[in-house]
Amino acid sequence: MLKEFVQYYKPYKKLFILDMICAFSASMCNLLYPIMTRNIMDDIIPNKKIDLLFIFAAILIVIFIAKAGFNYFMQYWGHVVGVRMQADMRSVVFRHLQKLPNKYFDENKSGVTMSRIVNDLMDITELAHHGPEDLFISLVTILGSFVILMGIDIPLTLIIFAVLPFAVWFVARKKDKMGNAFMKARVKVGEVNATLENSIAGMKVTKSFCTEDEELEKFDKINNIFKDAREESYKAMAEYFSGMNFFMDLLEWIAMILGGYYTYVGRITIGDFAAYILYVKMFIEPMKKLVNFTEQYQNGMTGFKRFKEIMDEEIQEEDPNGVFSASIQYFGRYTGWKPDGCCGPTMQSICCLSDLSLSIEAGKTIALVGPSGGGKTTLCSLIPRFYELDSGDIKIDGNSIKDVSLRSLRKNIGVVQQDVFLFTGTIRDNIICGNPEATEEEMIEAAKKARIHDFVMTLPEKYDTYIGERGVKLSGGQKQRISISRIFLKNPPIIILDEATSALDNVTEREIQASLEELSKDRTNIVVAHRLSTIKNADEIIVITNGKISERGTHDELIKAGGIYATLHSK
Repeated sequence: MLKEFVQYYKPYKKLFILDMICAFSASMCNLLYPIMTRNIMDDIIPNKKIDLLFIFAAILIVIFIAKAGFNYFMQYWGHVVGVRMQADMRSVVFRHLQKLPNKYFDENKSGVTMSRIVNDLMDITELAHHGPEDLFISLVTILGSFVILMGIDIPLTLIIFAVLPFAVWFVARKKDKMGNAFMKARVKVGEVNATLENSIAGMKVTKSFCTEDEELEKFDKINNIFKDAREESYKAMAEYFSGMNFFMDLLEWIAMILGGYYTYVGRITIGDFAAYILYVKMFIEPMKKLVNFTEQYQNGMTGFKRFKEIMDEEIQEEDPNGVFSASIQYFGRYTGWKPDGCCGPTMQSICCLSDLSLSIEAGKTIALVGPSGGGKTTLCSLIPRFYELDSGDIKIDGNSIKDVSLRSLRKNIGVVQQDVFLFTGTIRDNIICGNPEATEEEMIEAAKKARIHDFVMTLPEKYDTYIGERGVKLSGGQKQRISISRIFLKNPPIIILDEATSALDNVTEREIQASLEELSKDRTNIVVAHRLSTIKNADEIIVITNGKISERGTHDELIKAGGIYATLHSK
């Protein structure tokens, strides 16, 4: 996993190398200060070399200015590298999400996915910047300090460094515990986000049913779980840091006591003792950096692991070729878990289409009717490959939909779903997504056909009117008409209307129905409808119950047969 993480440095290797050079230079500046302090105390002051004192002072000022410049570069450009890597990862994972099958989004909460893309990747910035930098500075400083301390007194240095194996043992023991605690906390962050997003989106429903207390109870429950997870992670972190700080203090205590004793017996000079204390303190600082690096590494790699979990999800495979027009053949079987109770009474039932076969000629209109949960919407979702068949195949113009590119397939299919989704933005944004390359005139014409243009022109900002999050400022009928206008603008050879007029009043429905009939000319149309009056003129009506075709024929034929369709029509 670490190897995969390092690959994201490649576009910014020049900046990274410069950052490491600055880190090395800053470390060398730090190592020079104790040496100069030693020379001042042992040579310059006792021998009253005042000229050298001023020269040393000037050199130190130059070193401090250079060090400030190195630190500025590391703080700014080092973070820039981390931010750019984070942006690259976020872009990569978003592109990957667009290629995942709908099954992934059915099984994963959007709030959790959002947390992985936003929150988890934030820590990667700090790891990408401070991780290599702190590690490099620490190693250079520790190695340099050790060499210089060995030059002052070997036995004293070896005694001090004897503490390190115990520190390493402690780190190894506590590291995994802290890592597991941080991973648990991250998982809970995603769950909190998902719960909060769901509660906010459904706030109107909550208020209408006066269930504020119940929603608060649900939120408090997940919030307390998150709180406990964070407390556990902080407990593990406290154990880790307090233990490491103890070892660092012990290291400084040994240097102070033994160094003072060696100075007392005349083994080392006062300057040596002062330099020794400074180098030990300098040695302790990179050790603390290494401790901080461990926390950054745990946070960053935990976030990267959750990022990888999305990237490891299998995308929908497709052939890059394929152009087709309109005739459709369906034969096969589909079984999948659906949260809407499809094909059954339970909330998590199996939605299935059992050995269902049908053929639609190009330019014809078929209507799918039947009881709720029979599989009508599922069939419509299988044609544009929102879900994959367990067995069998769907062919368009004799070509399997698996043998054409998803982009080609979906560009030739227009879908108006029962549940309209509008993007946060303007009316223009939501219509033009039907064809981003359309002209202003084409967009307006599409809106006119969908009977939404006159309403738009009454608004202060016309097509640039902000409609709120998911179109909250619009009525259900207005949302549906905007959705329908997308199809007019897209102008595909195949149209799927899944309860396309369900949210409209009778007058508006009749107006739009006329436009839909106009649009359906010379196209292949699949219409799902509960209002049977809207599909009387369909070329064929197919009644689906429990995932199977129960009846098929024209309106008149099915009425005459007196079966399921006739019963539904009489209601």
